[in-house]
Amino acid sequence: MLKGINQWCYPEGTPLEQVFEYSRGAGFDAVELNVYDAGGGIGLTLETTEEEAKQIVQLAAAYELQLKSLSTGLLWECPLSHPDEAVREQGRKVVEKQIQLAAVMEIDTVLVVPGVVTETITYSECYDRSQAELRKLLPLAEKNNVTIGIENVWNKFLLSPLEMVNYIDELDSDYVGAYFDVGNVLQFGYPEQWIRILDHRIKKVHVKDFKTSVGNITGFVPLLAGDVNWRNVNGALKEIGYKDTITAEITPYNLDPRPLAVDTSRNLEFIFNLQELVTR
Repeated sequence: MLKGINQWCYPEGTPLEQVFEYSRGAGFDAVELNVYDAGGGIGLTLETTEEEAKQIVQLAAAYELQLKSLSTGLLWECPLSHPDEAVREQGRKVVEKQIQLAAVMEIDTVLVVPGVVTETITYSECYDRSQAELRKLLPLAEKNNVTIGIENVWNKFLLSPLEMVNYIDELDSDYVGAYFDVGNVLQFGYPEQWIRILDHRIKKVHVKDFKTSVGNITGFVPLLAGDVNWRNVNGALKEIGYKDTITAEITPYNLDPRPLAVDTSRNLEFIFNLQELVTR
């Protein structure tokens, strides 16, 4: 498995070259970049050209870093489950841009938050609308050999691994799978159980830790500081034969971004070797 770190682990506005420099210096194999709104963010945006994207690939290669996936926070603003077709269309355009950039950059997976359940968007509406929008996007994904990774997030949706399996399988495409986030399920489940049930559908993995005693969004903490049973998670990932990136997605440290990269890299190494430590 490859050690990865998401661009969000660094403070907003951190230059891309510093993101690469700090990540490589901490021993990471890969960086997950985010697609920002037009004119916003550092790095990839909705306005990034093919040539600019290729230059970013070259910059990552100069630091001996792989680019294996793209994420974005823009689908919270224009969810694929929204009742307004114009808003859903805007969401589709975000995913289309992700796929196009991924193809140019030879990245195999894009992270997609499929929808959001709210007081005005019912669970069934979120399910049906988001699947309908994803079906419109799958031909582009298939054409560009890019997988859409559906992430389990705190969106009041896909709250069970069995349901997530059905949701993915109903889309009936090799180019859609799960982008599984370990920390996101701890409040209402066990990540190792999700991993075994999702099995081969898992295309990429996000990691962070969570304190169940806090029980809300402020309960997310750095790796090894929460209640995730990393020995069980590591064992489950090995059991299903997962050999791709394990990407940390953790809130930046306030004082300096570099210690977080160092700490997270070291903690990932510990997690990767847990089974080996047990048998000695």
